[in-house]
Amino acid sequence: MAEEQTKKRICKKCLLRELAVEDQKNIQRYLDAIKEKDRVQEQVYEKRLVICKSCDRLSEATCQACGCYVELRAALRHGRCPYKKW
Repeated sequence: MAEEQTKKRICKKCLLRELAVEDQKNIQRYLDAIKEKDRVQEQVYEKRLVICKSCDRLSEATCQACGCYVELRAALRHGRCPYKKW
């Protein structure tokens, strides 16, 4: 029973790429579809995600301040944190 409860537990501080293989595939498809001119460099993207993972508003890979999937917003050159952390 404890194992079953563990599987149902939702990670409050996880990104989609950490939750399920299917989520990882969906994110990668989205990221691949972003034109290079509209995308931030990988180093900037990862830095943004580190900031999001430390934020109290992150829940189940979603920003509770704006409702976006942080991995998708962080990849966009015009993407902004609602709290101006990046």
